[in-house]
Amino acid sequence: MHLVRSLATTALLLAASTFPAGAQVEPLTDPIPEPIRKGDLIVEAARFVRAPQTVDSVANAPLLTPSHARIQYLTPVRDGSGRLILNDTRGVVYITDENGMEPVEYLDVRGRDIGFDDSMFPNESGLVSVAFHPQFGDAGTPGYGKLYTAYSARSGSGRADYLDFQEDDAMSHESVIREWTADDPRANVFSGTTREVFRIGQFAPNHNIGTIAFNPTAEPGSPEHGLLYACLGDAGAAYDPLDYGQSLSEPHGAIIRIDPLGGDGSRGYGIPADNPFVGEDGVAPEIWAYGLRHPQQFSWDTDGRMFLGDIGQNLVEEVNLVVPGGNYGWRLREGTFATGFTVPPGRPGPLYPRPAEDEQPFVYPVAQYDHDEGYAISGGYVYRGQAVPELQGKYVFTDFPRGRVLYIDADGLVPGELAEVRELRLVVDGEERDLGDAVGHPNTYAPGPRADARLGIDSAGEIYVLTKSDGWVRKLGPVQAR
Repeated sequence: MHLVRSLATTALLLAASTFPAGAQVEPLTDPIPEPIRKGDLIVEAARFVRAPQTVDSVANAPLLTPSHARIQYLTPVRDGSGRLILNDTRGVVYITDENGMEPVEYLDVRGRDIGFDDSMFPNESGLVSVAFHPQFGDAGTPGYGKLYTAYSARSGSGRADYLDFQEDDAMSHESVIREWTADDPRANVFSGTTREVFRIGQFAPNHNIGTIAFNPTAEPGSPEHGLLYACLGDAGAAYDPLDYGQSLSEPHGAIIRIDPLGGDGSRGYGIPADNPFVGEDGVAPEIWAYGLRHPQQFSWDTDGRMFLGDIGQNLVEEVNLVVPGGNYGWRLREGTFATGFTVPPGRPGPLYPRPAEDEQPFVYPVAQYDHDEGYAISGGYVYRGQAVPELQGKYVFTDFPRGRVLYIDADGLVPGELAEVRELRLVVDGEERDLGDAVGHPNTYAPGPRADARLGIDSAGEIYVLTKSDGWVRKLGPVQAR
């Protein structure tokens, strides 16, 4: 069911989601007191491939973290070749395969005339995601040879679909989706043509575009097949100062869903007719779900459910099931709690118990944890591989700064009914230990080592841990006897 509302009711619903003036509401000092416990599951994170070392485009940027390679995601090409794509946010795309082939440089966007720029905030910006069209290897189809990149670009280096850098005070940079068409889809080094698909301006250097992906469960010929999803943060700074999370006039703080092959001349993409806000005046028709702060990674289970991690402000990290048209609450909600913007006169600050009734239909998380346990959630995958039977049916994700690999039971989840979060025990280089202790580098954001750990997946559903700190991709599997 689509949770659709019109803009005519926006002001009323926002008012109904706050506490009445004069209400005495006490802030929460520890919103989630229960700690995350390590579970009984133990797996080995075995070295698989290592990305070549790269360097940041700027030195001594604020909060810059040292990294061997800023590897973000590992995903299958899904053309039957067994190849895997690995992106370094510094601007390089690599090809490897499920046998652990040494990574080959497939595409370096730094040498292309596309406006690529990661200098505004190297920790978050850059070439953040790659997606191959499901018809990439199918000769004679519209998607043959086509892949897509999401990256940061200089303001004014292209025509923005939303938030022009001069007219709309979006002067920091722009988030871009670009299509590449390979001359030979079987080649491990790209040659071919390119065009821009989508562009949106940003007023601050953080909370950029995140994952782009096609739904791998969509059958050929179905309305869902070949539609591209992307997640966009709230455009940056802190506490969403322009309230993009609750705005529907532009697709920041949202997941968008577009047809990358459906451009009509006025824009480089088409709008699927069944998007939840199509036809509503003043609403960006690309929006699939909204009310998000900083979503970086989403994925689908084999049953079609879409899972999403959303990074919190100062206190709560979320795992969500994505509902078409759903409002996930930011900046009025963080996790299952109310923010200071719900307490008159409305201000940033601590969290509060939420009002007794939500007259606006928010979609609440299926799991959450607070900053006693970690600092930023990435996202992950429901494990449906064969190597670790005990992981079957677990949604596995990371708190990426600390390198904690976490999981919940994925079956029977209901938004607002919170599943218990457990930590996966890891054997790294022959010893059971925390990933941050094993591979972390100095952390410029918070105390303790920083691993910068995210997850990848192959065509068989096996899961990999990627750590920017040392540039290694490690494959999860059963603990090997020694």
